[in-house]
Amino acid sequence: MDLRDDPGDEVNRVSKLVVGAAIEVHTHLGPGHSEAVYEAALCIELALRNISFERQFPVILLYKGHGVGESRLDSLVEGLLVVELKSCEAILPLHRAKVISYLRATGKQLGLFLNFNVPMLKDGIKRIVQTR
Repeated sequence: MDLRDDPGDEVNRVSKLVVGAAIEVHTHLGPGHSEAVYEAALCIELALRNISFERQFPVILLYKGHGVGESRLDSLVEGLLVVELKSCEAILPLHRAKVISYLRATGKQLGLFLNFNVPMLKDGIKRIVQTR
């Protein structure tokens, strides 16, 4: 990765905290539950760890400076990190594209895509950096 694409120490620190919390959730629940279950559990774990987050964070979608709709992030953590959760068979290119769209819409540089429907959570984590 080019250094100018590095999102910075603070957002990298937050990313590690979120991954640790997600691993804790996955360790307790395992794979196979709905996305809503993992979202609720991750929010509980983040709160227990005193990590600030906004669940279902609203994002106004703009087209040439005009609002054309609204979407929602699963979580915005510490005001820095976009977190999208899934419980699916595989991470598809569309999932990555969705996180990139959220990064562009929010002006954030780093997103985590967490797929909890895997035997080992490390195989379900996708780190996505918006390049400048």
